[in-house]
Amino acid sequence: MSTLDVTILMPCLNEAETLAVCVRKAKAAIDELGRPGEVLIADNGSTDGSQAIAIAEGARVVPVPIRGYGAALLAGIQAAQGEFILMADADDSYDFSHLPRFVAALESGPEGGKDLVMGNRFKGGIINNAMPPLHRYLGNPVLSFIGRLFFNVPIGDFHCGIRAFRTSSMRSLNLRTTGMEFASEMVVKASLQGLRIGEVPTTLQPDGRTRAPHLRTWRDGWRHLRFLLMFSPRWLFFYPGILLAVVGLLLSAWLIPAERHLGSLRFDVDSLTYALGLLLIGVQITVFAISAKVFGTQEGFLPPNPKFEKILDTVSLENGLILGVVLLLVGIGLGGYAMAQWHAAGFGAVTATRMLRFTLPSAAALMLGVEAIFASFFIGLLQIHRR
Repeated sequence: MSTLDVTILMPCLNEAETLAVCVRKAKAAIDELGRPGEVLIADNGSTDGSQAIAIAEGARVVPVPIRGYGAALLAGIQAAQGEFILMADADDSYDFSHLPRFVAALESGPEGGKDLVMGNRFKGGIINNAMPPLHRYLGNPVLSFIGRLFFNVPIGDFHCGIRAFRTSSMRSLNLRTTGMEFASEMVVKASLQGLRIGEVPTTLQPDGRTRAPHLRTWRDGWRHLRFLLMFSPRWLFFYPGILLAVVGLLLSAWLIPAERHLGSLRFDVDSLTYALGLLLIGVQITVFAISAKVFGTQEGFLPPNPKFEKILDTVSLENGLILGVVLLLVGIGLGGYAMAQWHAAGFGAVTATRMLRFTLPSAAALMLGVEAIFASFFIGLLQIHRR
């Protein structure tokens, strides 16, 4: 249980140059708030004496043997004694004096305030040279847009390093990632679990270190993007799958009866082959979407969705098997009709394009039938624990 009002948490890996000034500023912010608090340093194996500096300045140090930004913060969140936690980097780039505005946002409001309050550097101000142009004008805006689109998160700075939250709320999220993508996991899971999220303006100034930052632009940017995609089966699998399947189906229906022309362009069975391929790929990706959603829910990565569960119960294993058998029969029927046409020609030469208008859809129907049958069994297998 919390014994203090506020914990200011800083992950630390060889921050001897700036740690002392950060601890002093954090303690001053707690004093200004006028409430009991602590400064907690989650040390990730520093070899430059950071631990001794933190203790000398009056901070509490928690050693974290597992390397990584997320690992340090996870250990710090578990060790914190405050009801609220304000986390920020130990590089002297964030303004700890903004603590009161974060705490006010957590406490105020008709419903008791927020569970997670993000800082917004774009609203508060970014000092010259505090953020690389690639991060400022491409990386952060793009990733923040994707976060808002995928998860309906009402914030403009998805990856701000200073943020505050209710300790109990954050511990309930079952956070797991140990790297830089932890910053995304926190926001995404808070949104998926229905926590109340807000933001306040904050500032960013150039850090006080002479060494290069731990952040690696492309590596860590990809890890954030990868996490956002994996936690949104709808956008990673379902929407692309449905789009490809519908386009493939419509094009196939248009091309099966006869050769088509659009101006000087001619579309025949070669185009039909690709259209059916789009349909098959789209269906396969859609199956991935359903499987990923079921698996993610079972493993606790994604929250239960009653509407999805109801649909899944309606589209049962048995219904999937029936659909698969119907598609197999359609495929066999089309193949039989093509064979009858060949028989009518005395098993001699036949027009290839005419035959392909039957054999290609037949093959596609057979493949879709097999897909439906085995996908139904696989999804049913994933559902065993839930049932």
